[in-house]
Amino acid sequence: MERAIVVGVDGSEESMAAAAWAAEEAVRRELPVHLVHAWFWQPVDVPIVRPPDVQEQAGKDLLNLAEKELSERYPKVRLSSEAVGESASPALLKAAERAEMLVIGSRGLGALTGYLLGSCGRRVIGSSPRPVVAVRAGTDSPARREVVVGQQGDAEECSEVLRFAFETAAARGATVRALRAWSLPPVYIYTPGPLGPPGQSGGTTALEQAALEKALAPWRERFPEVPVIAQVEMGNPGHVLVEAAEGAQLLVVGRRTRRAPIGTRIGSVAQACLHHVHCPVAVVPHD
Repeated sequence: MERAIVVGVDGSEESMAAAAWAAEEAVRRELPVHLVHAWFWQPVDVPIVRPPDVQEQAGKDLLNLAEKELSERYPKVRLSSEAVGESASPALLKAAERAEMLVIGSRGLGALTGYLLGSCGRRVIGSSPRPVVAVRAGTDSPARREVVVGQQGDAEECSEVLRFAFETAAARGATVRALRAWSLPPVYIYTPGPLGPPGQSGGTTALEQAALEKALAPWRERFPEVPVIAQVEMGNPGHVLVEAAEGAQLLVVGRRTRRAPIGTRIGSVAQACLHHVHCPVAVVPHD
C-alpha cells in the first residue's frame, strides 16, 4: 500500500508552512499528502467553550481551507484530510504508523532564543516510528542545493538515516553532505601514541574518515547519480551540524529508538539541531 506524507495542521502559519513543504516533497516523490487535524472533547469538569460537534466542524472547515490552498498551489498533489477527535500527539503518532514521513511546524523565537518545538512536537518526534520533519515558517530560501546528514556509529546503525538523506537528495537533484564529528577522548593526553595527532595519517581523523566512507559506500552504489561530500570534523556533533546546515535544503539527523528510564527522548544532537537550525530538520528513528 502506498504511504502518504502526513502533515499535522492546526491553522497556524507554521503548520501551513509544513503543509507546503510536504506538498513540494510529494511532487518530487510522486506521493499523496494526508492532512490531519486533531480536536478533542474536554473532561466535564473543565469549562467548555464549544461543544464537540462544533469543534469537529471547525476542524473540517480548517482542513477544507488548507486543501483548497494546497490544491491551487500544487495541482498535481493527491490530497486527503482527516479531523480526529483526540489530542494532537496520539493522533499524529497513529497517523505516522502508515506514513512515509510525518511533517510538523515549529515556531521561531528569534536568533538568540532559537525555535520552539513545543511539548506535542517533542513527544511526536521522540515516539514516531517514521521520520519526522520539523518546518519553520518564513525561513529564507536555501542557498545551497544540499541535504546535510549527520553520521554516527557504524554502517548498520546509521543506515536508515543515510537512506532518508540519499532518497531526499535523489528526489531533489541535490548533493549529500555527510558529516561525522568526533572529539578527543579524556585519555588522549595520557595515551597519545595509539591515537596519533588528529591530522596525522593513521590518526583519529583518518579512522573517522574510514568509518564514514564505509557507511556511505552502499548508498553511493545505490544512488550513483547523487554527488556526495564526505566531511569529518573535530567538535561537538550538534555544533558541527548546526553550522553545516546553514543555507542547506534539509538537515537529517538520527534518533535512537531505545527507551530511556523516563520514556522516549530525542537526544542531545537532534535537540540542538531542532532548536537552532533554520532549514527543515528531519529526525529519523534507528536502532
